[in-house]
Amino acid sequence: MKLLALDTSTEACSAAVYTDGLTFSEFELTPKAHTQLILPMVEKVLAAAGLRLAELDALAVGCGPGAFTGIRIGVGVAQGLAMAAEKPVIALSTLAALAQQAYVQHGATQVLVALDARMSEVYWGQYVLQDGLMQLQGEERVCAPVDAPLPETTGWFAIGHGWSAYAEVLQARFGNKLSGIDAVSLPAAEFMLPLAVAGWQAGMAAAPEEAQPVYLRNKIALTTQERLVAKP
Repeated sequence: MKLLALDTSTEACSAAVYTDGLTFSEFELTPKAHTQLILPMVEKVLAAAGLRLAELDALAVGCGPGAFTGIRIGVGVAQGLAMAAEKPVIALSTLAALAQQAYVQHGATQVLVALDARMSEVYWGQYVLQDGLMQLQGEERVCAPVDAPLPETTGWFAIGHGWSAYAEVLQARFGNKLSGIDAVSLPAAEFMLPLAVAGWQAGMAAAPEEAQPVYLRNKIALTTQERLVAKP
C-alpha cells in the first residue's frame, strides 16, 4: 500500500508518504506560505520514498476543520494531484489527526481536541482509542469554550492550540477531567497516515471531487437558516 497525505488546514504545512510500512514526512510552521511550500514538500516525501505520483494507491487530505483558506488550499492541491494521476482521495478530519498524534506521542487513549476557531470559539472533538485508531465520540462541532461538552469520566488528554488560546476558560471547565495537555501541536500529515491506511482498507477512497472542505460553521449557518424558514 502506498499513500500520500497532506495538510494545510492550520498554521502548519505538512506532507507524508506511507509505503509498505515505512513513513516519510515533512512539516513546517508557515502561517502564510502554504501555497509555496506544499508542492515542494510533496516532491520531497515522494523522492525520499522513491516513488512517483503515479505509483500511489491514493491520496489523503486534511479537510478541516481549520482555517478556511488553508483548508481550501490543501483540498485543492490534493484534488489536482489526484486528478492528474487518476487516483482516489481519502478525506480526513484534522481533529482526528490531532487525536491520533496524542496517542502516538503521548500514549493517550482518551482525547479532547480543541483548535482555536477565532471569534471566541473552538473546533472541538472527543476521541477514544479503538484498535489503535482514534474514533470520534458524538460529533465534531464549533462552540464557545465554555460550551464544550464535558465528559463524565476523568483521564482525558487535551491537545490543540485551542487549549492555549482559551486556557483560563477550558482549564476551569475541564481541569479535574484532564491527565495532561499538549497545547502547541497542530495537525500533521504524518499522523493522518494511520487513519488513511484504515480508510483505504475500509473503502473510503473516493473520486477527487468528493473530497470537500469541512468548515463546521457552514453547518451552523444552514441550521439557523432552516429554523428561520420553518418559523410561521
